[in-house]
Amino acid sequence: MEMIQAPEINLAAICHILTLCATGMAILVLDLFIKNKKLLPLVALGGVVLAGISSINDFGPVVHAFNNTIVSDNFAAFFNVIFCIGTALTILISISYVEQEEINHSEYYALLLFATAGMMLMALAADLITVFLGLELMSISLYILAGFNRAKIESTESSLKYFLLGAFATGFLLYGMALIYGATGTTNLNEIAAAIKEGSLNSTTLLYMGTGLMVIGLGFKTASVPFHMWTPDVYEGAPTAITAFMSVGPKAAGFAAFFRVFLIGLYGITDHWITLIWVIAALTMTVGNLTAVVQTNIKRMLAYSSIAHAGYVLVALVAANELGSASVLYYMLGYAFMNIGAFTVVIVLGRKGEENLNLEDYAGLATRHPLLAVTMSVFMFSLAGIPPLAGFFGKFYVFSAAINAGYVGLAIIGVINSVISVYYYLRVTVLMYMKEPSREFKPLSISSLTLAALIIAVFGTIQLGLFPSRILELAQNSSLF
Repeated sequence: MEMIQAPEINLAAICHILTLCATGMAILVLDLFIKNKKLLPLVALGGVVLAGISSINDFGPVVHAFNNTIVSDNFAAFFNVIFCIGTALTILISISYVEQEEINHSEYYALLLFATAGMMLMALAADLITVFLGLELMSISLYILAGFNRAKIESTESSLKYFLLGAFATGFLLYGMALIYGATGTTNLNEIAAAIKEGSLNSTTLLYMGTGLMVIGLGFKTASVPFHMWTPDVYEGAPTAITAFMSVGPKAAGFAAFFRVFLIGLYGITDHWITLIWVIAALTMTVGNLTAVVQTNIKRMLAYSSIAHAGYVLVALVAANELGSASVLYYMLGYAFMNIGAFTVVIVLGRKGEENLNLEDYAGLATRHPLLAVTMSVFMFSLAGIPPLAGFFGKFYVFSAAINAGYVGLAIIGVINSVISVYYYLRVTVLMYMKEPSREFKPLSISSLTLAALIIAVFGTIQLGLFPSRILELAQNSSLF
């Protein structure tokens, strides 16, 4: 791939980030002067679309900027497109949801954009300090969004728990960065890799300790076991639209940083961290799936499902090869469609003060709202990895990468866990089609924008499953290797 050494200050390399930040600030200012608040989410959506177009234009030569702290390459561009898709779908499903929950404030959309800007900065990071800046911009926005429904004590509790544990995990991450700096004398990922390759380390012990602490910090952000305990409570308490957003964008950003740091900066000591990630991947898949089986609340079930999917992605990190790097891009794109789609159905069936989050509330849905039941079934089948949907091919490519790298045992553990997940995903479908309704279903009042989000999510889930070759080819061209 052609590489361009750009001037130190190159605003074109962060054009999409600037677009989102400018749009977020514009929304806060417009809120003071316009009476029609319904225009604000449309402004936010416009900013996301522009950022998405800018991200698509980034596919091409690798550009280093800002004293090599930023790298604009296909890997970052692909992740940025995923972030924009996830944020755009979240805005679409939020417009009617925030009005229903009476939390329709301009800061909501501004914070979504600022969080997305932080995610993009993490994907572009070529330096540990840049990773931290992006992480904090994203995290601070999410702490507020998780507790945005101040009228609900569960939302406030989720925000506080996320903030306290997040700050604690950030301490580990920073300490790990400091130790790696002490060991190598630099925070730049390429320079760290060069120091390891040349053997010019100040201390190998500091490097290994720093690597372990980085695993803890990034493991928290990706909800990997045993750093996952915050996930079900935060997902359950946060506004459902924010839960959908958190389950996709921040998780993808965490993995973008994970892959950059470990497959570029720390690739030279793969033998020392690969076993640790192997164990974490196996535990994450297993704990996530086994705990999801016993859940009766659909948000908690999807939270533990999200943990399990983090384990699948970690399998690709263990593979540490071209297919592994490409498969995580394909996987996260498909996951964005199917997971936000599933949460959208949860939102559609909910009412203010009656969110219908118990699994039994979905009994008999097919008899009252057959199209919605079909839609939910598509997302459940895809999350379970049933062909020919996006989830199946995502898992297939991830496990193939592991097998190609010689980690057959981990791939087998992944397949077994995927089979376990079929039980709790299909349980939702069984309830919808084979059980009598346990409650009265009210007529649906689904807005046109929420319907558009559902259609896009279904189309993306099916399209990626039926025609995966084009996206996989793009993902392979966007690999870190």
